Amino acid sequence: MNMIRQFMTIGPVCCAISTTQAQLTEPLYELPDPLLMNDGKTKVENLNDWSKRRLEISEMIQELGIGKKPEVSPEAVKARMDGDTLIVDVTVNGETLTLKSCLHYPTTGEPPYALMIGTSMLSLPKALFENRPIAVMNYHEAQVNDYTQGRWRPHHERGEHNFDRLYPELKDNGAYSEWAWGLSRLIDGLEQLGTEKTKIDVKRIGVSGCSYAGKMALFSGAFDERVALTIAQEPGGGGAASWRYNCHVDSVENLDRTDYHWFMESMREKFHGDSVFLMPYDHHELCAMVCPRALLVLGNTDYRWLADESAYVSLNAARKVWEKLGIADRMGYSINGGHMHCQLPESQYPEVEAFIDKFLLGKTDVDTKDILIAPQEFKEKVDLSKWIKY
Repeated sequence: MNMIRQFMTIGPVCCAISTTQAQLTEPLYELPDPLLMNDGKTKVENLNDWSKRRLEISEMIQELGIGKKPEVSPEAVKARMDGDTLIVDVTVNGETLTLKSCLHYPTTGEPPYALMIGTSMLSLPKALFENRPIAVMNYHEAQVNDYTQGRWRPHHERGEHNFDRLYPELKDNGAYSEWAWGLSRLIDGLEQLGTEKTKIDVKRIGVSGCSYAGKMALFSGAFDERVALTIAQEPGGGGAASWRYNCHVDSVENLDRTDYHWFMESMREKFHGDSVFLMPYDHHELCAMVCPRALLVLGNTDYRWLADESAYVSLNAARKVWEKLGIADRMGYSINGGHMHCQLPESQYPEVEAFIDKFLLGKTDVDTKDILIAPQEFKEKVDLSKWIKY
């Protein structure tokens, strides 16, 4: 585990937004170079450079895509355990938001345990965890922002969620910034209580979810460096897939055909249609924000809406960052079909098990460097050199 930790900076990514530009001055039809600083001249050469570049990407995504993920002072967070339930109270501007999540401990191994957090729910099969010393818990995002696609809830409009009581000035936020904020507060609580009370090793935390919650897992892992492993299952457009690539593709989730409760309305106003090519970032850079930590993305070609061909391009583009830092084994993808949405087939178990064993349990005899699995038709059809020119 020391090998993993030496590339990690502990703490959530929260920042003032001040250095980005609203849009490019000329259309960019390939994917932006994630290794090129915003000055247009300086290239990332090492981890220190990447830390600075990663902050620039974070600022762009917050300013132009999802809204601000605000910082929270340690004094504003009060955590406690009620049996096996973690309770975290966050007080800002005189308002308190309470998060609750039950920890389910393994029947094997000794504490402190690694932890896998399911966004909304843990859609990965229980069989993957039954014989591993990994605790699991679900992050109930409705406690922060209770908008969920396809469900009618009493408060579903911008400015009417629990998060907005604490931050009324951020009512234009998309849900993904707020949901990522909430998951970070759970980790704050685990840190505050310590391993004696929680039985959790906060240096070995994973996050995973599927579909809209796969996006949530990706944003949560990207924006909090305390997450050691992110597994985004079938996240679709607005997740790993590229907005640019999807622009003129039929029947997929693209920037004009997504749920704008999740994103800021201003993103659509600025980058609708061909204006997407003026966007100064794309979602391969959201994926790259997970670097230098571990990322596995799972796809399902049976559902065209998920835009896995676009994700294939985006993930190959993002992997260049891990490659540059000499840690390409920490990033992989597995895209297949023949199964229901969010129902991981046994054929994908080995890839998930490898990432869990290596990056949550610290097993050094696990090889993850060649987990780059995609349909042969993608490899034959897609010209990666058209999109990746760095």
